[in-house]
Amino acid sequence: MPSTLVLFVRHGRTPTTGTTVPGRAPGLHLSPEGLLQAEATAARLAGTSAGMPGGGVAAVYSSPMERTRETASPIARAVGRRVRTAHGLIECDFGKWTGRRLKELSRLKAWRSVQRQPSTFRFPGGESFVEMQARITGQVADLVADHPGETIVCVSHADPIKAALSAALGSPLDMFQRLVVGPCSVSAVLHTDDHPVVFSLNGSGPVVDPAA
Repeated sequence: MPSTLVLFVRHGRTPTTGTTVPGRAPGLHLSPEGLLQAEATAARLAGTSAGMPGGGVAAVYSSPMERTRETASPIARAVGRRVRTAHGLIECDFGKWTGRRLKELSRLKAWRSVQRQPSTFRFPGGESFVEMQARITGQVADLVADHPGETIVCVSHADPIKAALSAALGSPLDMFQRLVVGPCSVSAVLHTDDHPVVFSLNGSGPVVDPAA
């Protein structure tokens, strides 16, 4: 099967980025800064699309959350596509931690497990990190199968993207918190017949041409 390039884009900044765990609670939109980040990312992807597998972006997929769809919209417009919803790209279900402040959560005893042994942790009333990783990697595998030899954009959230990148690197899930995925960063993974190849991580510059 021809290789497929997956461009993971984290959504842009929101009013709660870095302070609160928004999770899947509805109604969170991009901040003015986040909207500018999304437009800048769209311009970057459109400007480097010629060197991508398939000659450009074949499809733009987004988590169903408002902040990801608002990030995906200018990207889709810039590359001449529409935004498609892929539910497997959704944010982790943080359960009872949803809406709580990070400063407060960091004082909990469970925080050590979240940071050092996430594979053992399930959010109270929510999802485990293992389930989150299985969900997003399964979704990406389905999308790759639907787009052989093409380039696709997947707009998602920090933890799911980090989990997907960890899997692509062949790194244990307990190491995934060592990765950084900033707002509107682009991480490029080429899915080949043999194994995924990570071309860039947390990128803010031109997208790497996998043919180079």
